[in-house]
Formats: sequence, C-alpha cells, structure tokens
Amino acid sequence: MSLSVLLIDDDPTIRETVEIILNHFGREVVCADSGPAGLDILRSGFKGVVLLDVMMPEMDGWETLKAMIEENTIEGCVVCMLTAVYNPDDKMEPVKDYVMDYLRKPFTAEELVATVDECIGYIAP
Repeated sequence: MSLSVLLIDDDPTIRETVEIILNHFGREVVCADSGPAGLDILRSGFKGVVLLDVMMPEMDGWETLKAMIEENTIEGCVVCMLTAVYNPDDKMEPVKDYVMDYLRKPFTAEELVATVDECIGYIAP
C-alpha cells in the first residue's frame, strides 16, 4: 500500500531534499512551509505520514500537533517529529502520545526512508 507523506517544515532546503529522497523511493510527498499551511492540507482530507518540524515560526510543531488533535485531523495519520535538538519540554507533554517517532536533524537518506517506512508500516501493516 502506498501512502503519502506530508512534510511540514519552514526550511525550503529540507523540504526540497526530503521530497527528492522520498520521491526517489516511490513515495508521494506533499509539502507545507508552516503549521497553518500543513493544517489546511490535513483539513482537506490528507491521510498518511506527517513529518512535522518542531521549531517553526508562527506556529511550532507542538502547537501544530495540538491543533491536529483538537481538530481531529490526526485521524488516519502517523506523526514523526523532525528536530535539530531533542529537548523535551512542557509543550510536548500533552501531545507526546500522538508521536510515533523522532527524526533528528541532520539525518541521512537511509534514516529518513527507514523512519518513513516504519511509520507507513504502522498505518498499513
């Protein structure tokens, strides 16, 4: 089963790199440059893997995830947080159970593909 990947990250280089890598491995990738833009895609019915950057301006990854839960757009999705520094804080406590995995930046193509495949396996065993 082929599932799509939604990448929500404010860094255009990360978006381009992830899209190239995952497209090469046969994954369809949809990109959003902010939490609100990602939420718009989710509201339109997106289901699949959500790669969500933690540190973004306007609305960070934890706030975006909280909105996904409150709006129930998380249904049918598996979330993997992208982070340069894994530093648990109070913001993540209420939503941490909704996170399948964490991918630490910088990551290799192999780490990215393995993480996405693991998340896809969780949705469609």
